[in-house]
Amino acid sequence: MGVEALKSDADSAYVYTRARDESGFGLLELLMAMVMLNVAVLAIVAAFSSGNAALARASQVSTAAALADKQIEIYRGQDYDNILFKTSEWNSAVTDTTYTGDSVYTQNMASPVAPKALVGTVTTCPTVVPAQACDPSFTTTGADHRSYRVDTYLYFDTPSFGNQLKTVTVVVRSATTNRVFARVTSTFDPSTG
Repeated sequence: MGVEALKSDADSAYVYTRARDESGFGLLELLMAMVMLNVAVLAIVAAFSSGNAALARASQVSTAAALADKQIEIYRGQDYDNILFKTSEWNSAVTDTTYTGDSVYTQNMASPVAPKALVGTVTTCPTVVPAQACDPSFTTTGADHRSYRVDTYLYFDTPSFGNQLKTVTVVVRSATTNRVFARVTSTFDPSTG
């Protein structure tokens, strides 16, 4: 038995004709074109998706910055003696781990090395002071219709030249994730009123 003989020559006219035939190549070309088009479309979709996420983050940061500026401007419009917290609101804020976990609180007001004194509290907010200025921590809705948490820290600071200053730091974060979006600090001197 062994090896069977070929039925026809390998270099016959039929084999040459079959090798030059292009039927079926159109389907392969279409398949390759579709794969390349899918890769391009998916890359464009990914670019739009990341761009959308960046725009959303920028919107939150700019809204939080506007809220922080608004809060600090309330203090800038007050007399030095009216920059204080309401006692009940302060007691509520210091039991909140997000409020006490912020670096402003841990490095200044709760520092074991040199804690700085709280500016002061009163039982009722003075009538000339907006209620938000007496509340160390509250939630508000921004212009983008998202909820933001506004935390305010007030403490005395005495620089080397000796005048005691009130330092106000406003931190605005997401009300849901507690991610910090804006932080503004300002100092107030008793000689400015």
